[in-house]
Amino acid sequence: MVTIIVLAALVIAFFIFASLYTDYAWFAQLGFQQVLTTRWIAGTLMFVAGFLGMAVPVYLSIALAFRFRPVYAKLNSQLDRYQQVIEPLRRAVMIGIPVVLGVFAGLSTSGRWSMVLEYFNRTPFGKKDPQFGLDIGFYVFELPFWRSIVAYSSAVVLIAGLAALAALYLYGAMRFGGREVRISRAARVQLAVTAAVYIALQAVSLWLDQYATLAKNNSLITGAQYTDVNAVIPGREIMAGIAAIVAILFIVTAVIGRWRISIVGTGLLLVAAIVVGGIYPWIVQRLQVKPSEGSYESSYIQRNIDATRDAYGVATTQEQNYDAKTSASSGALASDAQTTANIRLIDPKIVSDTFSQLQQYRQYYKFPDTLDVDRYDIKGQTEDTVIAVRDINLDGLSAKTNTQYNRTFVYTHGYGVAAAYGNQRASDGKPVFLESGIPSSGALGDFQQRVYFGENSPQYSIVGAPKGSKNIELDYPSGSEESDDADSGGNATTTYAANGGPSIGNFFNRLVYAAKFQSEQILLSQRVNADSQILYDRNPVQRVQKVAPYLQTDQDAYPAIVDHRIVWIVDGYTTTNAYPYSQSASLQASISGAESSAYSTDQVNYIRNSVKATVDAYTGKVTLYAWDTSDPLLKTWQKIFPTSLEPVSSMSAELLDHVRYPTDLFKVQRSILATYHVTDANSFYSGDDAWQTPQEPTKEANSDSSSSDSSAITNTTTNGLGVQSTTTTNADDLQDPYYLTMKVPGSETKYSLYTTYIPQQSGRGADSRNVLTGYLAVDSDAGGAGKGKKASGYGKLTLLTMPKTDNIPGPLQVQNLFNSDTNVSQELNILKRGNSTVKQGNLLTLPVGGGFLYVQPVYVQSTSSGSYPLLQKVLVAFGDKIAFEDTLDQALDTLFGGNSGANAGDQGVSDGSSDSGSGSSDSGSSDSGSSDSGSSDSGSSNSGSTGAGSSKSGSGSTDNAALQKALDEAKQALSDRQEAYANNDLVAAAEADQRLQDAIEAATRAEGGN
Repeated sequence: MVTIIVLAALVIAFFIFASLYTDYAWFAQLGFQQVLTTRWIAGTLMFVAGFLGMAVPVYLSIALAFRFRPVYAKLNSQLDRYQQVIEPLRRAVMIGIPVVLGVFAGLSTSGRWSMVLEYFNRTPFGKKDPQFGLDIGFYVFELPFWRSIVAYSSAVVLIAGLAALAALYLYGAMRFGGREVRISRAARVQLAVTAAVYIALQAVSLWLDQYATLAKNNSLITGAQYTDVNAVIPGREIMAGIAAIVAILFIVTAVIGRWRISIVGTGLLLVAAIVVGGIYPWIVQRLQVKPSEGSYESSYIQRNIDATRDAYGVATTQEQNYDAKTSASSGALASDAQTTANIRLIDPKIVSDTFSQLQQYRQYYKFPDTLDVDRYDIKGQTEDTVIAVRDINLDGLSAKTNTQYNRTFVYTHGYGVAAAYGNQRASDGKPVFLESGIPSSGALGDFQQRVYFGENSPQYSIVGAPKGSKNIELDYPSGSEESDDADSGGNATTTYAANGGPSIGNFFNRLVYAAKFQSEQILLSQRVNADSQILYDRNPVQRVQKVAPYLQTDQDAYPAIVDHRIVWIVDGYTTTNAYPYSQSASLQASISGAESSAYSTDQVNYIRNSVKATVDAYTGKVTLYAWDTSDPLLKTWQKIFPTSLEPVSSMSAELLDHVRYPTDLFKVQRSILATYHVTDANSFYSGDDAWQTPQEPTKEANSDSSSSDSSAITNTTTNGLGVQSTTTTNADDLQDPYYLTMKVPGSETKYSLYTTYIPQQSGRGADSRNVLTGYLAVDSDAGGAGKGKKASGYGKLTLLTMPKTDNIPGPLQVQNLFNSDTNVSQELNILKRGNSTVKQGNLLTLPVGGGFLYVQPVYVQSTSSGSYPLLQKVLVAFGDKIAFEDTLDQALDTLFGGNSGANAGDQGVSDGSSDSGSGSSDSGSSDSGSSDSGSSDSGSSNSGSTGAGSSKSGSGSTDNAALQKALDEAKQALSDRQEAYANNDLVAAAEADQRLQDAIEAATRAEGGN
């Protein structure tokens, strides 16, 4: 039995050691071992402090009770029996109980290492709170520390006191006889002193509680309100004083032996807590404040407004009135030509399937469900681009190839990117690729295309081999048939040549990693050699979170081609929920679009985009750049981890060109500005100008093709009058903010991120007003100023506010206008007939032409296997006028009286060619994972194709012509049918119906014939 226990202990110890050893190897390989060792040292010291802080007082309390027990006390028979049982184990109990309690306390305190390090490395904010005049840093760094110390100490003293009571009773120092309680002198001193220490700690706690009211969530605002300032805070001070006096009375009891005075003092403290801490604040709030709440709370609401705008970084938002026009006149877009030319038609949420079918090539590759939007300099002109990494997808392997060997050693990485112009489309509706093929080629130049670190990378891969060894890692497909591994079939192979993971070249490292991943193959496989490395924790966001544990990371890492490499850019945030008077909100709820719940565990009321991080897709190298150097939280963590951050000055000009304003931060700020754009306390209280983000207008239109449902979140809100309302919002229900290159009124044309606002409302009833009330945009372009220099306008927030008397249609109204228009609905129905579905793309809102232009691409997708969405139509609106044409350029001209005054990016619809070259691999072959990939059977590619769009017989142009002819015939048949009905010619109408049906069938055959 002993042998089994020892062996089990050794096995457990080995697994713990393996976990610690592999963690250190991972951090050391990245150069962030100081982060790990600092955490280990701080956590260990905190454990020791927590252990000793609990174990020593409890032990001393028990030991003192035993040491000064009455030796000749007469005990009853029951206590005698207890002593007989306990006495043989007394020493083990006296040591064991404190040790067990100490272990639990140590484990609890070890997790608070970050709070302690922040306290000892704290940085002043340089701003004072409006109530006590203390630096904000006191509330962020010092108050949480001292409150934790007091709470921990109170728990220790309470537990020690209870242990003392048990020991004193067991050994006769306390005896009960009827109504009489007899306590020995030593016991009286011990209990009285323990009680005095505990009450003194409560006095300190009450004193600190008055400062905590400045970050308390109330029904109206976060922060101390009138009742808090005039009743609660003074009450806490009074009770703290009373508690201090009571603590002194217990000391007096210890000296003179009279319990009555301390018991009376304790009773008075309890009465004061009820009267001063409860009844009096209730009277003030109910009888004084409530009847005139707006007046009493005005100054405190103003504190909340000012603090919230500062804490969320929106205090400098430039607000300007925008009296938008609603009439579309000829040439109205002449002054917005650059914006019009950059309107993005390619919806990154819809075209993932299109990218997959045209550019995936093999089923073991994968594009993300939502692609990323970036911008690139193409021939001296900045182009908005939809880009995606071709990542590895082990779940796509066939049953034949899905072996542990292949998953570990062969299919180790993705390859290349695919990128399309955001504002262009081919004549058949495909994207126009500026970078395509495998290996990819095109306008992005030469770069390292292998993606060993991506969003879909395997749990681990083993790579590397000595020079001269045979390559076994599949690099990219170049043969015609899939094989069991990369050793045959003509596929290009490679061997990883960077330093991307810990070495497993020796037996010991192989053993510990076999234990970590519970895989005997790591230990036994002959493919593991002296130069082997193991790559794991490969998701870019995950890597940044591990090396920077103090950051909240943006949910979306986006790829960019920087300095001839694929790098992932990750935004990191420093946050706190202790900023006085700033409105507290759930971070996740603000990002997802739901309102905060009081029970959320991710509450924040201060946020800064303090760090920009990059992860090299080939080497896995993580680089953290100190982006917001004025942030006190970041300064504090720079003191804790002095070697982990690089200055902005070390960022290359090309990297800065791809840095953008983060989406999650913008979502949080738009949520705050929906209410806090109002800077007048009285108007804020009345809520007469509160806004909200509109719901996603295309959700219902595309619901039939939706692949997943959003999770419903129920929100309960309370207005200034105390009236509660409950609404249900889906986490993904609000319209996303969109990146566009555009000119916001009052500024130059910039790469921007924008969102819209409508009036705040509690439901979707007929009385809901979906008019546009505000338009928030932020300058998202950090580049252009050269190496190590942020663009001066980056991060500038501009809020356009509509006159309250205007009725500018909001996104939901415009979407309804599109869907209810007779001509549009008829044409959409035509596109839906047969084996096709229609997907309405992102509804963009642009402040051009003196008003707001709405643009929505319309995609058509066949329901047949291997189909993908094709951009076929464009809907536009200005005021209450709409147009529906084949191209954006045509639609704008139609909308603005025959001449919009500017050209759109799809002015001359492309035939599919681009600057990307051939856009195919050496052979260009495809399989089930890349239908319509554009390769002919002979393996040649369609020169300059969009992916390349040809059929299997190489006659893509013929098929496209047939499809276009069929669509033209359908359009003519529809026109003839409308004219026949207008003339009441039912025969001609029936004939037109038949021609329309024939044209739709012909179009379906032409599209599905590839």
